[in-house]
Parts: sequence; C-alpha cells; structure tokens
Amino acid sequence: MTDIRILVGSVYGGALMTAKAIKQALDADGYSVHVLENPVLDDITCDNSALLVCTSTTGQGEVPGNLLPFYVALREQLPQQPGRPFGLIVLGDSSYGDTFCGAGELIEEALYETAARKVGETLCIDALETQEPESEALPWVREWVSAVLR
Repeated sequence: MTDIRILVGSVYGGALMTAKAIKQALDADGYSVHVLENPVLDDITCDNSALLVCTSTTGQGEVPGNLLPFYVALREQLPQQPGRPFGLIVLGDSSYGDTFCGAGELIEEALYETAARKVGETLCIDALETQEPESEALPWVREWVSAVLR
C-alpha cells in the first residue's frame, strides 16, 4: 500500500505544517500522499488508503474546528473500515493535564468503532518540549509506514 491520506485538524497551523512536511518527505520516498485540510467522510469512504490523522487539540481536549465535521460524521455514520490501517500524530500542551492530546483519543475511539486497525503507538508531541513538531513526526512516520507495509 503506497497511498496515504493525512487527515488534518489544525488550530494555529502547526498540525498542517507537520502534515505538509510529512507529505514532502514521503512523496520523495515514492509514496502517494494526500493532505486533507478539511476532510469529509467521503475522503475515507472513496478508497482504502492508509489513514494518518495529524491533529492538534483545542479547548479542553477537543477536536479542532476544521476536523470536527469529519469527526461528527464518523461518529454518527460509522462507515465500516475493517482492517484499514491508521495512525495518529497529536499535538498538544501537557500543561492542560488530563486533556493533553485529547483530540487524538477521540479520533482513535471513533476509528476503532469503524473496525479500522491502529498501527503503532500514537505520537504525542508536547508544545512545551518541541518547537518544531515535524522534527519528531518525520522519524516516527517512517517507522509507521514500514509497519503499515508489513
């Protein structure tokens, strides 16, 4: 599988910038990567590409506004995606305590309800420790892609 769809949830642009850096790196490696800034449910029901969610967390552990319509539709319609591989990169701020990277947990739960298959551990990037999230995301995503292809 060489097609990857990156579903982006971004508030201030950090998650989008990270997704674009991932696309650039993986395109150079020969993968076909699509960054979806305002994803809709049809973006995942129209094919069977691997899914990578790259999202920040807003408010009290909530899904960003641009990803929220997708999330709501996913929860309401539960389009079955049996075995479809997905991964999560979540940007957050650990000073928020229990809600740190909460958007990732919400998306993960929703994807599990569609029978999608999580590959690897969620990468949680803490804004208090990392100024350039792509520096952590790029090594992680290469390992994730290798695991998806196994």
